[in-house]
Amino acid sequence: MIHDGRTRKLPFDPAEALAHLRERDPKLGKLIDCVGEFGMRLDASPSPFESLLESIVYQQLHGKAAATIHRRVREYFGGDPAPQALIDTPDERLRAAGVSGNKIKAMKDLAAKTLDGTVPSHAAIKKMSDADIVERLTEVRGIGPWTVEMLLIFRMGRPDVLPVTDYGVRKGYALTFMRLPKTRPVAAEDLPKPDVVFKRGMRWSPFRSVATWYLWRACDLAKSTALSGKA
Repeated sequence: MIHDGRTRKLPFDPAEALAHLRERDPKLGKLIDCVGEFGMRLDASPSPFESLLESIVYQQLHGKAAATIHRRVREYFGGDPAPQALIDTPDERLRAAGVSGNKIKAMKDLAAKTLDGTVPSHAAIKKMSDADIVERLTEVRGIGPWTVEMLLIFRMGRPDVLPVTDYGVRKGYALTFMRLPKTRPVAAEDLPKPDVVFKRGMRWSPFRSVATWYLWRACDLAKSTALSGKA
């Protein structure tokens, strides 16, 4: 998800989460000790419509290019568009801002599903379970489970989300829990299957989002170690 400089307090106690993870999984505890303080901060929490609209714009683009397109879209509407305003906007206007044809279809489907209630309001989504949120939001064209999982973690601060198909999570798992040759980088064949990550992740519940954050940091540690030339 994209940071805009505004953050919110986590809706759970990080100290409680870390104590739980250390107790349930000593190997993960060693990673926690190596990384240090849990540093995740929640992005500002707009409506699901606004969050997913931003996600659609950013899909498959480098951050700077996506940020430019997102800024152009917001400038055209004078801020985040209302769903009906987005539907009523000619496709040519959105293409002029740099939005591709497939993304325009996804954006307008998101707007339509917001108006018909498929995409819940900000107030309604807070009362829904993680599974129900994934089920509802993946009905939108172009929105898959991974995108919704990122929303759950970084926008809503849900503590028990484990995106088992995420490349960084799988690589972090391999670095933390699997015996790999130290003479080469992690290869595609080294990555665990999603069900392997899910099975071990059961012991991390109800703080799998925190474990996820540390698995991502394992990748950062490996990269910094490689760059410094350390074994």
